[in-house]
Amino acid sequence: MSEKHLAVVVLAAGEGTRMHSATPKVMHEISGLPMLHHTLATASNLNASYVIPVIRHEKEKLEPYIHAFFPKAHISHQDELPGTGRAVECGLSVLPDDFNGAVVVTSADVPLLDVATIESMIDVHLSSGAGATLLTAVFDDATGYGRIVRGSRNEFVAIVEHRDASLEELAISEVNAGVYVFDYQLLKEALAKVGTSNAASEKYLTDVATEIKKLGKEVIALPVSDNWLVAGVNNRVQLQQVGAELNRRICEGWMLAGVTILDPQTTFIDITAVLAEDVTILPGTHLKGITRIGSGSTIGPEVMLHDSQVGKDVSIVKSHVNGAVIEDEATVGPFSYIRPGTHLGAGGKIGTFVETKNAVIGAGSKIPHLSYVGDATIGEHSNIGAGTIFANYDGVNKHHTTVGSHVRSGSHNVFVAPVAIADGAYTAAGTVVRKDVAAGDLAMSLAPQKNLAGWVLAQRAGTSSAEAAKKAKE
Repeated sequence: MSEKHLAVVVLAAGEGTRMHSATPKVMHEISGLPMLHHTLATASNLNASYVIPVIRHEKEKLEPYIHAFFPKAHISHQDELPGTGRAVECGLSVLPDDFNGAVVVTSADVPLLDVATIESMIDVHLSSGAGATLLTAVFDDATGYGRIVRGSRNEFVAIVEHRDASLEELAISEVNAGVYVFDYQLLKEALAKVGTSNAASEKYLTDVATEIKKLGKEVIALPVSDNWLVAGVNNRVQLQQVGAELNRRICEGWMLAGVTILDPQTTFIDITAVLAEDVTILPGTHLKGITRIGSGSTIGPEVMLHDSQVGKDVSIVKSHVNGAVIEDEATVGPFSYIRPGTHLGAGGKIGTFVETKNAVIGAGSKIPHLSYVGDATIGEHSNIGAGTIFANYDGVNKHHTTVGSHVRSGSHNVFVAPVAIADGAYTAAGTVVRKDVAAGDLAMSLAPQKNLAGWVLAQRAGTSSAEAAKKAKE
């Protein structure tokens, strides 16, 4: 179908009260993106010239997101008249007068629906000449869903909403999945005939199918082969269930593409993450946002990677990494906290109980343990001793520290920014560096150690330490 003959209406006007949330229902995320994003991305990938999200409740939160991520979408606002039928009418109002083709209608709270399923519906719809084509699903528990009533030849007869159904109709397990393809002109004509004489006093989109049949056109009801594709989200239990299923499929897809995932049930991968072949993901790992991982890298166990770029043959263990770049063959962790702006060079190391922020660390340089490195540049093949603190904050402003290449800092150093330590310099253990250190120099704090003889025996008499000292002196 030519794109100029296809429009997609995405219903996103519902209030979503069952979510009990200050966040609009369709903005709740699964696998790193709001449900609205999933559905609009699917709609956009159908090559339709008109993608029309219909919004109402909390539109001030939805509109900026749609404009930012789907600038070609044509936003429509539902008015005060309730019902899905009215929502579609409002969506159609943005189409030009000369539009003539098919209209797909789906919902923003059905995030797993894919392009292939909708395309197959469109193919059936066009090849059959039907006035409407809709998806159905068979549920063991159909509570709350509109029932599909079929005739003696298994043909579609009507959709009956749960609250309007008779006892006989409530026994039907085939339900309306809420995904449709309509002939545009027939849809407009049928919507004009639909009223609000029902238990909810709403204009039901489901009644359009009956009206199209009255106009003498066929309505085709297609059972979906995978119920998850049409699973709707109305509360947080369903949000978790649908999210878990999408995550399972994402993990399965990466495993089939050459990634080893030891425990998919404890591994969570956003749909926006990209993994190369021969990556290994260990249990308890979360890959979130725009994260990229190079081949041969091992991530986990218990790692959170967010919006970070990881090179080849990298090892990250039990650490939190956010907004960082980790180059090839580097190692991170365990128990590292890597904050935005960190760039660890090839073969570098950020070790145990190390926190970094806005730190560029050159190739082969190491910060092995118990250190804080903030607002710093470190050259190549330098070693930062245990317990080193880059004191970057003076109480008002942040300042920068520069450490050259092949520098060796002693344990328990404090670098009071702004300060520079040139190539090849050393700093002694316990040094507080307040002045720049020239290339090849040794910096040390000249505070001689003083021992007070007999202090423990005199001041801590009777303690276990005093007794041990007394015995040692005998």
